[in-house]
Amino acid sequence: MDTSDQLKIQFLSDAIAFLLLAVYVAGMIFTFITHKHLFSVQLSREPKEEGKGKVEQIEGREEDHRPWSKKKSFVLLGISMAGVVIVSEILVGSVEVTTKGFGFGELFVGAIIIGIVGNAAEHSSAIILARKGKIDLSIGISAGSGTQIALFVVPILVIAGIVMGRPFTLVFTIFELVSVFLAAIILNLIANDGKSNWLEGVLLTAVYIAVAIGFFLLP
Repeated sequence: MDTSDQLKIQFLSDAIAFLLLAVYVAGMIFTFITHKHLFSVQLSREPKEEGKGKVEQIEGREEDHRPWSKKKSFVLLGISMAGVVIVSEILVGSVEVTTKGFGFGELFVGAIIIGIVGNAAEHSSAIILARKGKIDLSIGISAGSGTQIALFVVPILVIAGIVMGRPFTLVFTIFELVSVFLAAIILNLIANDGKSNWLEGVLLTAVYIAVAIGFFLLP
């Protein structure tokens, strides 16, 4: 590949990165400003029963489920981000040693191991909600995590590469593109009816294992 083609690929990657980041910002504005009423949680109020004790008990439950203030949310988010940064540094150091010790490829580590460990919180929350029968929320958490990676993390990496003088392109292999494409189709088919069962879970697990084997065998 000559220099001209490399420049074209880099320009395309940079342009797509800024475009994806703009879509992510638009999604945040849609969710938290212009159409936040679509995502607000409505507190379900039980019918008042006779007796002061019953009324106080209902009001107490509503108080417990009252949403956090913006200040409290941002403070806890900042603390969480600081903790994630520290843990991520420890994780990266451990992964480098593990990769050399077990002979895992970088692609397998980044796509499978980091994917599982890095999203452990989302996975546990999705499983808990699914066990409670809240499939919509469970799928929303799972899909939201992947969407955030595609629309926010990847563009930030490309832009950081520009700032640091270390170009980062969005060039993927055919297997990677096919895996992402099939994952999007399967997610749409599973989430379309808002229902699931154990057989669909087995099929999804089998697909994930097949993809993991493919990433493991790739150089």
